[in-house]
Amino acid sequence: MASGSPSPDPSLDGEWEEWKKKYEKKYSQNEEGQKRAVWENNKKTIELHNEDYAKGKHGFSLEMNTFGDLFFVHHLPLFLCTSSPPFMGTKEMNVFEEPLVGDIPKSVDWKDRGYVTSVKDQGSCGACWAFSAVGSLVGQMFRKTGKLVPLSEQNLVDCSWSQGNNGCNGGLMELAFRYVKDNGGLDTSESYPYEALDSIMQDLPGYWELREVNVMGFVKVPSSEYALMKAVATVGPISVGIDSKHYSFQFYKDGLYYEADCSSSNLDHAVLVVGYGEESDGRKYWLVKNSWGERWGMNGYIKMARDRNNNCGIASDASYPIV
Repeated sequence: MASGSPSPDPSLDGEWEEWKKKYEKKYSQNEEGQKRAVWENNKKTIELHNEDYAKGKHGFSLEMNTFGDLFFVHHLPLFLCTSSPPFMGTKEMNVFEEPLVGDIPKSVDWKDRGYVTSVKDQGSCGACWAFSAVGSLVGQMFRKTGKLVPLSEQNLVDCSWSQGNNGCNGGLMELAFRYVKDNGGLDTSESYPYEALDSIMQDLPGYWELREVNVMGFVKVPSSEYALMKAVATVGPISVGIDSKHYSFQFYKDGLYYEADCSSSNLDHAVLVVGYGEESDGRKYWLVKNSWGERWGMNGYIKMARDRNNNCGIASDASYPIV
């Protein structure tokens, strides 16, 4: 055990070993004690939250997952994304104009209508921006062509540096759209698979398979949940940034997520809004696709609070590509 680590609870030995096996965790002798201590602390935090959930104090439950050996503040550099506002020319950026239509649907789920590919896992690479951008791009291509073609996040990770992205160290969806426009297309995920690292392939000859992905620009959605709802209802899946640096998000299992400590402006993670709806008790939610694999949350998805003062900043930075 590492010096300074508290003594582990022997009654949890079996559960610790099962968790390590499930998530393929391997540690050095000096590292294991520290990781075990973090895991036990997270386990207690989850249990206390779920006790309150059972009493009706929370609208969502938590569970142990692959992040169990990480303090939530320590997992940010590995799994989340950093960003800064980009400079965009007026020719490639448009502002979403609310459609002149009547009532919009009370609920929408684009994954049930063929717009959304399966959930993926970004791994220990801060490429959430690429997964979010690809998600909205795939949705717009399906809307245009009727074909659901998985596109390459790795292509964006490797090749959009000149547009301002930083590979596994973070990026922005708008800059990803700019890359696809500048480059005249994007590879498929089959021809350019995801590696969860900064690779060196960078548009080698012969990798182009989908040049008909022609991005002409992108649309910024005004920072209001009403505008975001109209965009989701009339356009399809929308890329958004959120504040996710909370243990409640890290260990989310199911239910309707609301975090009182969330920021509406300090955003650190990119996800994809694929729909919205309302629970039987009247609580409204956004249906959000994450990029932490199917074993996180509700098979890779989360229901985030809607119309609760822009909780976690879900409407603060929303966009989608023009194809």
